Amino acid sequence: MTASGPSRRAVLLGLGSAGGALAGMGRAARGEPAALGPASIDWRGPHQAGITTPQPAAGLVVAFDLLAPDRAGLEALFRTLTERIAHLTGGSAVPQAEDPRLPPPDSGLMGAGVDADALTITVAVGASLFEDARYGLAAARPARLMQMERFSNDAIDADQAHGDLLIQFCANTDLSVIYALRAIVKATGHLMVPRWQLAGFLRSGGPGTPRNLFGFKDGTANPDPRDAALMDALVWTPPGAPGEPDWTAGGSYQVVRIIRQFVERWDRTPLGEQERIFGRHRLSGAPLGGQREFDTPDFTHPAMPGDAHIRLANPRTPGTDGNRILRRGYNYARGVTRSGQLDMGLLFICFQADLDQGFRTVQARLDGEPLDEYVKPTGGGYFFALPGVTGAGRFLGDGMLGLA
Repeated sequence: MTASGPSRRAVLLGLGSAGGALAGMGRAARGEPAALGPASIDWRGPHQAGITTPQPAAGLVVAFDLLAPDRAGLEALFRTLTERIAHLTGGSAVPQAEDPRLPPPDSGLMGAGVDADALTITVAVGASLFEDARYGLAAARPARLMQMERFSNDAIDADQAHGDLLIQFCANTDLSVIYALRAIVKATGHLMVPRWQLAGFLRSGGPGTPRNLFGFKDGTANPDPRDAALMDALVWTPPGAPGEPDWTAGGSYQVVRIIRQFVERWDRTPLGEQERIFGRHRLSGAPLGGQREFDTPDFTHPAMPGDAHIRLANPRTPGTDGNRILRRGYNYARGVTRSGQLDMGLLFICFQADLDQGFRTVQARLDGEPLDEYVKPTGGGYFFALPGVTGAGRFLGDGMLGLA
């Protein structure tokens, strides 16, 4: 936890005691939001949905601090989360109030019925969960899970960072993710409380890779989530991974970074300089020296700077092939700062089998890059996305709790 974490936790504990999915998969492989219909995405399986499933236009991440008083309370929380995810992602009729003198059983946001709307809900746990004596899970901690460290360009706000648990909501529409969040908070408010949240968006449908708020295509070189062997190598923690508890097999290390983008400064920067910073042409997305977006970058071409973002992030050498990460980020815009600047940027999300070999190695290569002048990470954290649920009677986190 942050320096302010323990006192905040104490306060919280005190309060607590009072149809088109297949078509969209090709777009998702290119980092584009999928044009999904209302069909539901199966939440069950060896891996959670919302990681390699097609990425829809609306996203929301919410970190929580836990109020569950003991291991039994933690089990009750994960059982409730599993039940709610199964219900919410399937689409259903909405229960209606029978007695107007009592609170209604539903928020009413969806009227009489809920479309599945390609909703996925992905649950991950933070390092602080395993440090909490109430739960006795120190020995179950994923080997590489830690509190997110501070990098040289960071200005992390403690109120927008870390957390015991993280839930990622993705759907076709903003209303669906808000509806799902409220339903989960209603069912679990005695066991956990929101710590911070951030909503994001992508262009809905349409051809081509989506663009970040700097106007550049973002996700061109993402590994293909349809390639099961590649995902096994890069994204899913394998059985018998060195040092990893057995229960982690099928899970994935999740990184969330809130990255403020100084768009006013960027918009005053010459186009040629923008393109040199990224190493790509803005309009086509082609690497400098190339012609088409998906051309393999030629890092020996005189047009390609040695410190271009795409070159540092993915040098494309045999020795760096295993450092690739699966990105699943969103743009965000949340108003205006006190100084009158636009507060917008990138809700960076990525998944990898090994946090050290993935994000942390890539970030070390990016340290001090020219893009740092235009961005400032302000929040986020490291988490471990739980393995999926297979078999009757199973629930999210049962292996972590020793109950599988």
